[in-house]
Amino acid sequence: MIELETVATGLQFPEGPIALADGSVLVVEIKRGTLTRISPEGELTVVAQCGGGPNGAAIGPDGAVYICNNGGFEWSVVDGFLLAHGTPADYSGGRIQRVDLETGDVEELYTECEGRALRGPNDLVFDADGGFYFTDHGKGNSRDMDLGFVYYARPDGSSITCVASGMHGPNGVGLSPDGTKLYVSETTTGFVWWWDVKGPGALSGGQTFAGSGGGNFFFSWPDYAIFDSLGVDAAGNVCVATLLKSGITVVSPGGELVDFIANVDDPGTTNICWGGEDMSTAYITSSCTGRLLKATWPTPGLRLNFNA
Repeated sequence: MIELETVATGLQFPEGPIALADGSVLVVEIKRGTLTRISPEGELTVVAQCGGGPNGAAIGPDGAVYICNNGGFEWSVVDGFLLAHGTPADYSGGRIQRVDLETGDVEELYTECEGRALRGPNDLVFDADGGFYFTDHGKGNSRDMDLGFVYYARPDGSSITCVASGMHGPNGVGLSPDGTKLYVSETTTGFVWWWDVKGPGALSGGQTFAGSGGGNFFFSWPDYAIFDSLGVDAAGNVCVATLLKSGITVVSPGGELVDFIANVDDPGTTNICWGGEDMSTAYITSSCTGRLLKATWPTPGLRLNFNA
């Protein structure tokens, strides 16, 4: 049985965990608007003030942290749980940011693609070529909701292209161990999709509900749950942070349910990453209660293309 242990508390809706070689973990705090370092003892240190709503985070080829900033949320507390929803009055626009870990300086790389403003960038993953795929979840309110997109961009700010469109809340994104498949979780539908990767930023696949560049269906729960971010382990299993049925859903490369690790104390299980010398320590963000959790995982996590 996998047991979840609390590493840190007092976080303001943490997401985007990155395990570092010194045993510390970086997370974004969406409500606080920061990139924050958590020591192995659970001490919190602000690395950078990102503003808006920093969401997904990943180390790039230059050792900097690249952040999907969704521009901010409305916030409420229900039954003691912090909940994110809607578009705030001070919405500052979606963007991709670069954070220098040594100085804390924040640079804005992308705010649009071909004249279309980024609305709610959510999560990202770097390929072996040094470019990155990222999801734009979109923004919404009680009456309207954007369709979402998947983009491919270069970390020097020189190029951004749309590779999939017309999605319903694209959220988590990850690559298979050999880099030939891209996985995207879709929050609103509760589906996970996959595409064949033919080259950097070149996808082929089937059809999603709408739009172009649609992916192939991979997994959903029969009794309905919705998905947040995802990570891929060394065996190619896709580990999807799951909402409503809160926990981590583990799906085989063939799309079969392998396991479900429940987080019964928080409805907002949002992200997973791995660290440690053998990559067997999983770090999980428990966002509605403001905690970072860890567990010894039965399958090591996949070593990402770039690390710090």
